[in-house]
Amino acid sequence: MMNQNLKDKVAVVTGSTRGIGKAIALELAQAGAKIVVTGTNEAKLKSSLEEIQATGTEAIAIKCNVADFNEAKMLIEESVKAFGRIDILVNNAGITRDNLIVRLTEEDWDSVIEVNLKGVFNCTKAVTRTMMKQRYGKIINITSVVGVSGNGGQSNYSASKAGIIGFSKSLAKELATRNINVNCIAPGFIETDMTAELGNSEALLASIPLGRTGKSTEIAKAVGFLSSPDSDYITGQVLHVDGGMVM
Repeated sequence: MMNQNLKDKVAVVTGSTRGIGKAIALELAQAGAKIVVTGTNEAKLKSSLEEIQATGTEAIAIKCNVADFNEAKMLIEESVKAFGRIDILVNNAGITRDNLIVRLTEEDWDSVIEVNLKGVFNCTKAVTRTMMKQRYGKIINITSVVGVSGNGGQSNYSASKAGIIGFSKSLAKELATRNINVNCIAPGFIETDMTAELGNSEALLASIPLGRTGKSTEIAKAVGFLSSPDSDYITGQVLHVDGGMVM
């Protein structure tokens, strides 16, 4: 019997048309949640929506650029209109524009901060009133191992991901009295199309104590736990799912 511990809960997952985000949406759907799929690519939105609906759960797709304050507001409003509530927000949408600082352009800095960090603020701000009225909510922000340990050539990405951690801890303190849990998951090196170009080099695998890269489904399982009643007494935490890299 499949665990349906999220039955009738409503989850919004940003950046859920591929990779980790799509795996998270599928995991929550299989646990019984109603899903709002979001992304910027219409063709991918349609195929992700069909895949999630195939699990038997209710789902809708909303095109949204989370970096745009008004689009994020619209995403939350449309989700509430469709399902009447939002129980789970997973801020997963993210981009990379890697370069050494001497070559990093202002545009590369701004675009990463706007999507990865401001996008988390935009969606979270939009959902907070709804969750406060419900006196219930789970906000799960996807950060990264490099937000904790840093990485050469990723100063913009690392800064955005470190910012998410500080934001989440502050928010966890603000919202705790309203029964809203705010936590982060920090993936290590996960096999997705975003990381495919880096390859599985020996040096990379040597930096991971477990000696292998992670799978999107392993992040999704962790999100499933933090979305469920099993995590009701956990807030303000960073759960590292990285094969031991951060050690």
